[in-house]
Parts: sequence; C-alpha cells; structure tokens
Amino acid sequence: MKKILIIIIQILFLHIFLFMGYGVKHVLPIPIPASMIGLIFLFLGLKFKMVKLEWVEQGGNWLLAELLLFFIPSAVGIVNYHEIFSIQGGETVLLIAFSTVIVIGVTAYVAEKILNRKRSNA
Repeated sequence: MKKILIIIIQILFLHIFLFMGYGVKHVLPIPIPASMIGLIFLFLGLKFKMVKLEWVEQGGNWLLAELLLFFIPSAVGIVNYHEIFSIQGGETVLLIAFSTVIVIGVTAYVAEKILNRKRSNA
C-alpha cells in the first residue's frame, strides 16, 4: 500500500512540471507542446539537482511500464477510419514503415559508432 501511495505522489509531482509547461505555453507563443516544455523543466531540475531522482523514479518507471496501455485507445480508434486502408492510406502506411526502418537503422549505426568509440578509449 505504501509503494502505491509513493507512486501516486510521484506521478502528481510529475504533473507539476506538465502544468508549468502549460503555463509557459499560455504566456509565450512558442511552437513546442506544453508537455515537452514540462519535460525540459524536469530535465533541468534533475540536471541542476533541484529535483532528486528518487522523487520521480518509481512514478516514472510505472508510467513507462504502462506506456503501451496509453496507446491502445488510439490503436483501436484507427479502425474507425476506413480511409487508411484505401490507396492513399496504404501509401501513408508504407511511408511510415519506411521512415521507421530508416530511424531504426540510423539509431543502430550511431549506437554502434558510440560503442566502438568507448571500446577504443577503454
């Protein structure tokens, strides 16, 4: 029970950064989503040690573990759009698949280069 309460409090603490992002987005017309602004604030807080990792670690781990659950409504909702299965929709799906393969390939290439550099420096 105590662990669940800690996770809930940490998720609420993470929401403070989300609301800070909404506040900045409301005041400044910058083309960045409020959630990303909040993540930047959280990153800066962690980087400059204003926020301790222990304050958000368990809540963040729980959110990451349940991340797939947050995508199920959008995946089920796509069934309502029959256009995606048309010719133009097929092209869109192929474009998304192709770009995903490119991103995975570039990520693997960069990760391998970094790993080789670390090995050569060690």
